[in-house]
Amino acid sequence: MNLKITQSSTFFKIKGILDRSSMDVFNREFKHIFERVNTLTISIEEVEWMDRDGVNAMAALHNEAILKNKKLSIIGLGCKDLYEHFKYQTAS
Repeated sequence: MNLKITQSSTFFKIKGILDRSSMDVFNREFKHIFERVNTLTISIEEVEWMDRDGVNAMAALHNEAILKNKKLSIIGLGCKDLYEHFKYQTAS
């Protein structure tokens, strides 16, 4: 399944597979996002699978939010690998 991103104000819903082949879609949607919004919520509930590139893209978005003092919430039970990444980052 291709990656589909829908938006309602500052709430984004990601559906499908977030991998190397869908990075263009992801990057196009979230490029300069924190210049437009102060608070961002992303639902990954309907993400079927995420590879290392997808996890890295979400982590980069998280790091950008921290650097720019913006609020980012990632909600949903979509991807265990993403939660493991943040779990180990917090523990370090």
